[in-house]
Amino acid sequence: MTSRWVRLQAVAVSGSSAEGLMLAALPLLAVSITTDPREVSLVNIAGQAPWLLLSLFAGVLIDRVRRTTVLAWAYAVQAGAAVVLAVAAGTGLLSLPVLLVIAFVVTSAQVLGDGASGALVPELVGPDRLAHANARLTVIDRGVVQFVVPPVTGLLIAVGAGAPAGLAAGCALLALLLTRRIPSASVVAATTHPLRDLSGGLRHLVKTPLLRSITLNVALGSFAASAGNSMFVLYATQILHVGPVGYGLLLACLAVGWVVSSFGVQKIVDRLGYSWSMRLAQSLGVLAPLLLAVLPPWPPLIGVVLVFLTSTVLVWNVCSQSSRQRFTPAPLLGRVLTSHRALAWGLTPLGALTGGLVATHWTLRGVWVVVAAVQALSAVLVWFQLSPAAFRRAEELVGTH
Repeated sequence: MTSRWVRLQAVAVSGSSAEGLMLAALPLLAVSITTDPREVSLVNIAGQAPWLLLSLFAGVLIDRVRRTTVLAWAYAVQAGAAVVLAVAAGTGLLSLPVLLVIAFVVTSAQVLGDGASGALVPELVGPDRLAHANARLTVIDRGVVQFVVPPVTGLLIAVGAGAPAGLAAGCALLALLLTRRIPSASVVAATTHPLRDLSGGLRHLVKTPLLRSITLNVALGSFAASAGNSMFVLYATQILHVGPVGYGLLLACLAVGWVVSSFGVQKIVDRLGYSWSMRLAQSLGVLAPLLLAVLPPWPPLIGVVLVFLTSTVLVWNVCSQSSRQRFTPAPLLGRVLTSHRALAWGLTPLGALTGGLVATHWTLRGVWVVVAAVQALSAVLVWFQLSPAAFRRAEELVGTH
């Protein structure tokens, strides 16, 4: 079991490196084509749309096919998208429509990969170690990798527009090869119609009050985060006046927050419990966008705020993911994880569009005011819905199955 867990982490390092290179390069390449906030936001919209359009069907696939096989398919698709981007950039065929298609394909692979790896975790670690395992994977995906990848992406684009994509293709292929070395539990052949399977995951998610409440609050948070993220490249270049390398360093500050809080998240959860950990994380998360809206444009100070922002987000994300894994039967886990993302992240394209409209008709700083307002609403709901009693009732429901 230990060796399988180590191998999954190695896969996560390679796969997240490929994903990080692509996701950091796409907005920079978009800005090189246009600086219109509405057109830049389209790249983010295309990159978020698969969470709404494909997540439910991905969950059915994850529960019907060996999960390591799905993970390998995801990295194969990611490698193909990276090769296309590298060729387009190298031959002068790069355009906004090309970026939109590639952003959609990269996130489609992410939908499959994240769902499959999330469903694999309970196979590899015990229930008492879920918070630690999810924190470790989050650090790999958002922390250590993003700390290295964004500055590297900025440097690589200075060398050649297609250079990040070429490296991403190599990392994705390595992840594919490593995935084949992880044994996974076989899946019982399905005898039901795929649409019935799809509804089973949705039904469990919606009928479990705790999971339903978490999904609602993640939907609000995803809307807010997408609005901010879609305009962050313009905020960095036009308000903070940093170039590609400086933009990469700011993204690296986000990664520092993931890394710093990862060392204490298991202790926080053990000491406070899931309910209070999530309440405090969501409440503190309101402060960061407010600070981004009002602080002077000094990049080091903004970097500190970004570290604080992702420190609180990691605690929330770990508790959220671990709750779905704890309170979902194993045969339904793939569908529940992806159903959650379809419902919770389905608002992200609308969030990206909102960010572009607010920046166009108000200001780039105004985007962060809107983000803070939505996060404040979510914080109020969290305090009412995610009480210790709600978690106790969820434990009792699991015990009855």
